[in-house]
Amino acid sequence: MATLKENLLLDLGERTLIMGILNVTPDSFYDGGRYTTPEAALNHALRMAEDGADIIDVGGESTRPGSERISVEEELSRVIPVIEKIRQRSNIPISIDTYKNEVARAAFSSGADIVNDISGLKFDNSLAEVAAEFNCTLIISHIKGSPNDMQNNVHYNNLMAEIKNSLKESISRAESSGVKPEKIIVDPGIGFGKKVNDNLLILKKLSEFKNLGKPIMIGSSRKSFIGKISAAQPDERLEGTIATVCAAVLNGADIVRVHDVKEVCRAVKVIDAIKNV
Repeated sequence: MATLKENLLLDLGERTLIMGILNVTPDSFYDGGRYTTPEAALNHALRMAEDGADIIDVGGESTRPGSERISVEEELSRVIPVIEKIRQRSNIPISIDTYKNEVARAAFSSGADIVNDISGLKFDNSLAEVAAEFNCTLIISHIKGSPNDMQNNVHYNNLMAEIKNSLKESISRAESSGVKPEKIIVDPGIGFGKKVNDNLLILKKLSEFKNLGKPIMIGSSRKSFIGKISAAQPDERLEGTIATVCAAVLNGADIVRVHDVKEVCRAVKVIDAIKNV
């Protein structure tokens, strides 16, 4: 890829971009506790870059269903040393997975290029202003509720329309705060206040989100709906993950956010070839 901020999304439309997940948390559903030291996190980030990741997404707070919120100070202590170490060793674009404006500001000051907000600016509207100030890319996701309660009594009258309308509101909020339209990416939020069939319908009808006029990111990696379909634990969901990624790419995903960069990168190269032939 070319220079970090100006041409970060240059390859979109030509090929699918791979975002590698780097959770520096003790309680994430799949890899919690594996990369809690800056050195372990750095090594994993460099390994994912070598395996084909286009972006490294650093997260310091678990947002799995039922997870507890942590303080700004705790989140900063987890992510900033990692971002600094990655930036010292690599020019790979870095995303900060947060909904807190204070964390985003510190991350941008330390070398991050993207903020990945699971709340779609619903939890902290000031986040958009920080992204605009630093002229950074903003990923806005759909979520129903909060991580604490998002899987309780999930119901939609019209799933696709409700997600689309929520994303439109988030886009409007971002642009009115000064984020450039071309710096916005949308994510329908697989697993964030969704039942199994909701997640499947999103993947099947993903192309409907194209009329929002923004690149689309999908994060289905090793999530529970895959386990419910295949009776597989998180560490047994690689094949299911690749299946969801392939479906997403064929139906319009521009970026896929995954734990298993090498395997997904190989699969996506084939799917891209089929899609673009």
